[in-house]
Amino acid sequence: MSFVPHPVFPVPDAWGFGGKLWHVALDFTAIDFETANGFRGSACSVGLSRVRGGKIVEEANWLMRPPVGFDHFDPRNVMIHHITADMVANAPRFGEIFTPMANFIGTDTLVAHNAAFDLGVIRSGLEVSELSGPAFDYACTVKMSRRTYELSSYSLPFVAEEAGSPMENHHDALADARACAQIMIDIAHRQDVDAVVAAADKLKVKMGFAPAYAPGDALSKATRDAHGWAASGNTVPIQPEWAAWPQEGEDRSGDPLADPAHPLYGEMVVFTGNLRISRQVAKDRAAERGASTASRVTRATTVLVVGDGFVPEDLSTGRLTGKAKRVLRLQEAGQRVAILAEGEFLQLIDGFDAA
Repeated sequence: MSFVPHPVFPVPDAWGFGGKLWHVALDFTAIDFETANGFRGSACSVGLSRVRGGKIVEEANWLMRPPVGFDHFDPRNVMIHHITADMVANAPRFGEIFTPMANFIGTDTLVAHNAAFDLGVIRSGLEVSELSGPAFDYACTVKMSRRTYELSSYSLPFVAEEAGSPMENHHDALADARACAQIMIDIAHRQDVDAVVAAADKLKVKMGFAPAYAPGDALSKATRDAHGWAASGNTVPIQPEWAAWPQEGEDRSGDPLADPAHPLYGEMVVFTGNLRISRQVAKDRAAERGASTASRVTRATTVLVVGDGFVPEDLSTGRLTGKAKRVLRLQEAGQRVAILAEGEFLQLIDGFDAA
């Protein structure tokens, strides 16, 4: 279960900007999980990139079996990350990996893309493994990226390319963690700061805190739901009849009492294609986060959530719905609209619950 650290991507000690040198003192660990199914606690892979002084100095990654009872591999997840049950059949479970993983992290601030999701993976994994775990301070590069870059999508490959570190093997946990680390380094670079918390403060983005967990503490919503699936004899949420024929449902206005720090707060969201939840539930949950929803794309639209296995790379292939094509036309006309894959949207709303 030991990791083999290896240095990658040497980063200069200083860069010149406007005739001055900017000295890097960034210290943090970037993290990324892949999961076996729709339950956050079903981690099957993790990647870690340790940054010291603005350089990635060590990395670690593990394949793992998800906790007992939650180790079913959903074909949709396998299609994304290409990890199968056979590949982890002899791997240690999450509970065995957690100690060396936590030792690697130490007291570092964690940084992740959709960080509340990854911290939720840790929390749910501990809950169903009946293990204790420490508290973590964390920062989200999705939130910071929205305040730093002007992009059509804030998915990891798009942001990494804009940060000057084009990535390959998206959804390989270590590749994703490495890309996230490079994004955080670039954001701090652009903000002329030398700490994660300083970048968050300058961008007016709230840092996150995941409290310590001990068996017997209140369970997260994700784990309560997963126990419900298990009690009903199902390994993952059942795909209901509405999935074949999505109905728009009723549009909602954003809850004015929602947390203004949530990335969806104040946005106008439109959905297209199949999601893992009904479109009405998606609209309701977006509204709970402060977003208003609509059934068609207009000049008021600021976010389009695309289902049917869409990934942002589809923007360049033309495999898009009519609504997505309409958004692309609006973008060409200068309107700023973010396009989210269903996984990004679900991570945003579910991760916020976990946090």
